[in-house]
Amino acid sequence: MYPQTVLLGIGLYEIFLTVGILVAFFAADRLAVKSGFSLALQRVLIVAFLAAIALGFCGAVLFQAFYNFMKTGVFMIDDTTGMTFYGGLIFGVGAFLAVWFLGGKFFCKEGEAVKRFGSIADIAACLIPLAHAFGRIGCLFAGCCHGKETNAWYGVQMHTETGLKTVVPVQLFEAVFLFALAAALLVWLWKGRSGSGFWAKVPLLAVYALLYGAWRFCIEYARGDDRGASGIAFLSPSQLTAIVLVIVGAVWCCFVFFRKERGNKESENSIENSKQNSKNQREV
Repeated sequence: MYPQTVLLGIGLYEIFLTVGILVAFFAADRLAVKSGFSLALQRVLIVAFLAAIALGFCGAVLFQAFYNFMKTGVFMIDDTTGMTFYGGLIFGVGAFLAVWFLGGKFFCKEGEAVKRFGSIADIAACLIPLAHAFGRIGCLFAGCCHGKETNAWYGVQMHTETGLKTVVPVQLFEAVFLFALAAALLVWLWKGRSGSGFWAKVPLLAVYALLYGAWRFCIEYARGDDRGASGIAFLSPSQLTAIVLVIVGAVWCCFVFFRKERGNKESENSIENSKQNSKNQREV
């Protein structure tokens, strides 16, 4: 919509991307304090967050260069390569985990980083879509990641790579979805963790993978910008990655569910055995 620079050579895309990162950073810091992380673990979190941002950008560019290579046979990284969210997510998560566990091992006591991994994973599940939503607003202004041409009432004029066109504002739709997802997961984190049922124990990161993967797979059908090939003719690169996300999220949730069911059965059997032993003792 407005790809021109607005301040010191910086455009609205870069501004919204920076805002998203800063919002996620300060929210992570506040949530870590509320979750009772030690000061040492909070410092590890800061370093892990910065490492995730740095390598995430590298991964986003590298993945897009690979997609381009799959289509053109030429691997090139320059100022026209572009970025893809999934590459940033994979590299960013990898960098975060490496710093979190290695830093936690050397700077935190009593294995705190390992013990609190579930908490930081839940926090990440809330903040990844929050930061991503701001980034998608930036995409809207930059005219990248746009939808197909349309004459519908919701069409928006954008400066696309082939000129000014009226297209489906996929970026706006995704931003709304991501803000809603982040809000729902935050409410779930603070209000839905009481009790011992499945919904109180399910990892929010698995829920994020399931919901965002399903959303991204479907919304890709409305996308109009070419992001290269996936190696499977009828799937875009993002759809292929979305399928992997959904599978990982579903397997993770099933693992938690069946482990809980097995624990319940073992508890019931233990109670039943205890009752039977008491009965046998009384009869003796």
